[in-house]
Amino acid sequence: MLDVRRILLFAEVARHGSVTAAARALNYTPSAVSQQVSRLEAEAGQPLLERHARGVTLTDAGRVLAERGERIARELRAAASELADLAGLRTGTLRVGTFPTAGASLLPSAVVAFREAHPDVRLAVRSARIAGLWSMLESREIELALMWDYDWCRIDREDAVVTPLLDDPPALLVSDRHPLAGRASATLAEVAADPWITRAEQHPVAEALERSCRAAGFDPRIAYEAHDYQEAQAMVAAGIGVALAPTLALEAVRPGVTVLPLQPPAPVRRILLVRMADHALTPAAQAFAALLRDQPAGSTR
Repeated sequence: MLDVRRILLFAEVARHGSVTAAARALNYTPSAVSQQVSRLEAEAGQPLLERHARGVTLTDAGRVLAERGERIARELRAAASELADLAGLRTGTLRVGTFPTAGASLLPSAVVAFREAHPDVRLAVRSARIAGLWSMLESREIELALMWDYDWCRIDREDAVVTPLLDDPPALLVSDRHPLAGRASATLAEVAADPWITRAEQHPVAEALERSCRAAGFDPRIAYEAHDYQEAQAMVAAGIGVALAPTLALEAVRPGVTVLPLQPPAPVRRILLVRMADHALTPAAQAFAALLRDQPAGSTR
């Protein structure tokens, strides 16, 4: 096997036309360069140089190897340049995962800031439920994912690195015509008798509602199962019932709905930044993660 470092050194000898000149350019001694060329000739199994008083002349084999050495040197310089571009955020693609409510609230300001700071890096965002985000992280389709958890379902995987970003407390949604509409806050016990609008398809917020109501001493009476928070708000505005929603889901509150902060106890959801433990973040991912971590806690509302 030919030694690549010796090939690169030999290309320098060919470029400068003498062992002495190449040694001077490389800051080596002439004897060290001659020794490495001799070893390369042994590896090649044939002479590469014809030495004479005025310098050296390449043999046919030497010309072939010198040309290859120049190509290798160009490729290495190109690789170094591309790595420098990636490290300097002048190229590349960053793939990030999110869930819908974070995609509509927390993520946009970070995306805008990242694009302004690093316009040459392509940003691709994928939105999915938690199971889909895990699948994309494990397959390396994304580098980072925004996720959430509750006290009773903490993300605790040895193969993942979890960074808490902020707490996302729930709010009570009531119609503007509801007796509590003028209040500054409310407790769940005050709406124990009300019908409830919850999320369909065993959504985690439905479980949060059930746990919270039972902790307050009652079982919620479900009047409507909505498929998204805008639908839930529409039903609240129509007076069909009251609803529980995370604060991040309330970026746009429709007319006819009053949002009341809930007094404790209430199930607070953690918003998290997650990556696989065996996947080192690229410079672009590190910069994006810093933007998410540095957002003020109240910037989503």
